[in-house]
Amino acid sequence: MTVLDYFALFIFVASWVGYTQFSRHKAKTTPCLSRCLHQTRIIWMRHVFDHDIRVSDAAMLSNLDRHVAFFASSTMLVLAGVLTLFTQVDNVSSMLSAIPYAAEKTPILIQIKLSLLVIIFVMAFFQFTWSMRQYGFVNIMMGAAPFEEGTKKQNLIDYAKQMAVVQDQAGHAYNYGLRSYYFALAALCWFFHPLLFIFSSLMVVYILYYREFKSRALVAIKAAINNLEDDFADLFPH
Repeated sequence: MTVLDYFALFIFVASWVGYTQFSRHKAKTTPCLSRCLHQTRIIWMRHVFDHDIRVSDAAMLSNLDRHVAFFASSTMLVLAGVLTLFTQVDNVSSMLSAIPYAAEKTPILIQIKLSLLVIIFVMAFFQFTWSMRQYGFVNIMMGAAPFEEGTKKQNLIDYAKQMAVVQDQAGHAYNYGLRSYYFALAALCWFFHPLLFIFSSLMVVYILYYREFKSRALVAIKAAINNLEDDFADLFPH
């Protein structure tokens, strides 16, 4: 590995870890997708007490869990493909050498880059499976929730908030898994050139920031929450 390779790898790790910490702290003071969705989850879980038959709620949770399961199974297939490439390093090296302006590739360097992809997708798999388990936890908590239409009991209101917290953690794990896919695409650029690797890492950070804090979806969700402010205050009396 050259100095430029080490520098590109450092930028990649710093971008991933740095953005994760930045978004986590900024979400506490700034409206963003995760913060706004947490508020809507609280409202959803509070409405669980208003009906005895919760088939629709279970179906919606199952739909969320189905998306996570798709990515979990897809991640295993991707891992299998990446691991297979370890037996074809010479072919990968010759293929990359034919690309114009591509940096020089050695078998050891290709194995290092493949190892980075393996680490990324293993992390993604753990996040997706943890998300699936937590959605299952929400189902169990929902099944234990009593039928108390229009309840004002503080213990039930707190219970709804805790259900929302568990669902929120499941959403975060799913988000972290998807983020791994974003950065895996950036890592692919390392096979071509370290400078492209650096550029793609920074571009992924920009895309994540824009979608989390500046997207049109966020504007629409914030407006929707504002429309529910009166109902929200009535559901959660001080």
